[in-house]
Amino acid sequence: MLVNCAVYQGGKKFADIKPEEIGQYVSRPECFVWVALKDPGPGELAVLQKEFDLHELAVEDARHGHQRPKIDEYGDSLFSVLHNVAVVGDELKVGEVDLFVGRNYVLSVRNQAEPGFAAVRARCEREPDLLKHGAGFVFYALVDAVVDRYFPVLDAVEDQFEKFEEQIFSGKSLRANIEGLYYVRQKLTTLQHAVVPLLEAVGKLYGGRVPQVCSGMQDYYRDVYDHLVRISQSISSQRDTVTTAIQVNVAMITFSETEVTKRLAAWGALIAVPTFIASLYGMNFKNIPELQWDFGYPLSLGVMAAIDAYLWLRFRKARWL
Repeated sequence: MLVNCAVYQGGKKFADIKPEEIGQYVSRPECFVWVALKDPGPGELAVLQKEFDLHELAVEDARHGHQRPKIDEYGDSLFSVLHNVAVVGDELKVGEVDLFVGRNYVLSVRNQAEPGFAAVRARCEREPDLLKHGAGFVFYALVDAVVDRYFPVLDAVEDQFEKFEEQIFSGKSLRANIEGLYYVRQKLTTLQHAVVPLLEAVGKLYGGRVPQVCSGMQDYYRDVYDHLVRISQSISSQRDTVTTAIQVNVAMITFSETEVTKRLAAWGALIAVPTFIASLYGMNFKNIPELQWDFGYPLSLGVMAAIDAYLWLRFRKARWL
C-alpha cells in the first residue's frame, strides 16, 4: 500500500506525486523523491525498482523479509534493514523496515511494522535547513526514529522485571517467577538482536570511508551511534541482572526445599525415639528389664516424653521446627 509519495526541493516539499510521475523528478539533481510503502505487494516493489533502478538483491531482501538488521552499500545507493520493536500488551511485536536510499530518492518499506513515520516526515519538513541535505538527512531521521523507539521498549521490559524482582523474596510463586524472568530475558534478547547488528553498520556512516549519500551528516549519524551504544549497554546490564535474579530465585527454591527437609528430619527424629523404645519392649523375651515392675510402663512413657521434649527444644533453638 502506498502511504506517501512526495518531491522535495531546496529543503521544502515541492509536491505530492503519483508513482508513475517519479521518473520526471528523479532525474533532476535539485530534487529528491520520498516514497513510503506499507506491506507492499510484489507488483508495487517491481514498479519502484524500475523507477529508482534498485539493486535486485536489495529488492529480493525487502520482498522476502525476515532479514538481519544491516546497512548494505550498492554503488552510490544504500539498503538498510531495521527492526521496529513495539510493546503490544505484554509481548514485543517485531516489524521490519527496509530503506532504499540514493542520491535523490528515499524509499521506506514497512513490513508488519507499527507505527509509521508520519511524525518523521513532519519533523523533516519543519527543518528545511537540514532537509536541504536531501536523502542523507531523511535516512538519518528514519534510522534515528527507529532507534529512539527502543528506549520506551527497554523501559517497559525493565518495569516488568522490577515486578518479578519484588516477588523473589516474598516467598510466593517462586517457580512462576522463574518463568516470568525467563520471558523478560527473552525480550531483552529480542531487543539485543535488533540493536547490536546496527552498531557496526551505523559506525561506518560517520567514520572512515563515508558513503556519498551520507556525506556532510557524520555528526548526526554519530549521535545515532551513541544512542545505540547506550541501549546496548543497558540491555547487557539488564540481562546480567535478570540472570542473577533467576539464580537468586533458584537459590530461594533450594533454600525453601532445604527448610522442608530439615523440618521433616526433626519430626522424624521425634517419632523415632518412642518408636525405638516401644520396639525394644515389644520383643518377645522373658528377661526384659522392668517388665514385671509396676512402674515400668509409666516410666517408659516418661522417658519417651522427656527425650522428645529435649529434642524438641534443641530443634526449636536450631530453628528446625
